[in-house]
Amino acid sequence: MPQPLPPLMSISDKAQPAAAAIALKGWPLLRLGFRPFYLGTALLACLSVPLWIAIFLGRMQMRLDMPALLWHGHEMLFGFAAGVVVGFLLTAVKAWTGLETARGPLLGVLILLWLAARLAALVAPYPVFAALDMALLPAAAAILLRVLIKAGNKRNIPLISLLVLMAIANLVFHLAVLGAIAVPPVSALYAELALIIMVVCVMTGRVVPMFTKNVTPGLAINVPRKFELTLLAVTALTLALWVLAAPAPVLLAASLAAAVLHAARLWMWHPQVTFKRPILWILHASYAWLPIGFLLLALAQLGWVAQSLAVHAFAVGVIGGLIIGMITRTARGHTGRPLQASRGEVVAYSLVMLAAVLRVLVPAVQSHWYPYALEGAACLWGIAFAIYLFIYTPWLTRTRLDGKDG
Repeated sequence: MPQPLPPLMSISDKAQPAAAAIALKGWPLLRLGFRPFYLGTALLACLSVPLWIAIFLGRMQMRLDMPALLWHGHEMLFGFAAGVVVGFLLTAVKAWTGLETARGPLLGVLILLWLAARLAALVAPYPVFAALDMALLPAAAAILLRVLIKAGNKRNIPLISLLVLMAIANLVFHLAVLGAIAVPPVSALYAELALIIMVVCVMTGRVVPMFTKNVTPGLAINVPRKFELTLLAVTALTLALWVLAAPAPVLLAASLAAAVLHAARLWMWHPQVTFKRPILWILHASYAWLPIGFLLLALAQLGWVAQSLAVHAFAVGVIGGLIIGMITRTARGHTGRPLQASRGEVVAYSLVMLAAVLRVLVPAVQSHWYPYALEGAACLWGIAFAIYLFIYTPWLTRTRLDGKDG
């Protein structure tokens, strides 16, 4: 992964005035990748999770060409999370290089391709869905690689490997569902989840301490480099053991080690100083689900809890929480607005965290409340992303407040 990440949070201002004036002639929604992809993925999150719970609990029927559980897992990881990653990187690479990534018709093709795959999963024959779904990640990787090479930005080229690995995991998933390879489809979903968690570990380690120090005068956060490298190595090993279905005793030991390391890392970041800054505490609160998830994964090896609780600690608590936090923070910065959450955004943050509690912790304590916890979590999750759409749709479909391109 590349070293410098601060530019991810703001759009480059290197564009010349004449170029900016020309750029402003385009439809605002298609000026930069975060705009359509953040809105599209928020809409998917808002609609698909309540739909899945209704199907799972037998409240409605839907004919799919794959098991509904696989559809749900795939859409959350390769539709929702991967869509956010694509929008984020299309924006970040422009900031790093000062060169256009995708805008206008090209960006429109990418978001329509993403949308077509989401709809095809529901109404088209499976091969059609698979073909559409597998096209986006390689296309985004090719666009970003071309820009990085043109700019001579070699240190960020390794980021393209993330999209390539995600594309490979997606290919394995579809081949497994089609019966072309003897691999459980859920293993490909776990691999995708593991990839995203590793990215989270690297990214948060660089930006969360920086954000925290920047708004807390006199605060010193010094995490030893050896500790960071050990944490990343143990996390990668644990996730690999999990994806490869390693023996329970081995995975138990690795998961406990990962849980302790991530809890220690969070403590070193001084989360207590963020309580009055919601746009910051949501990042700390989301990260707190990492040690919880690894602890639950360890307990699952003992048969004390279901492994799905660990999966949803990672998916809802960590990924969902960080996504709602980052798509508000970055969208505010990229539309020329202050990095200060409104009441509506604070409500959205709180609802995602409460959804994680209902989906993960309530069933762990009271298993007979499981159906009610699922319904409650789905409603809170859906409302949270509906709030995002309500606030951000007008912002992301209009020109920046400062009149700049982006």
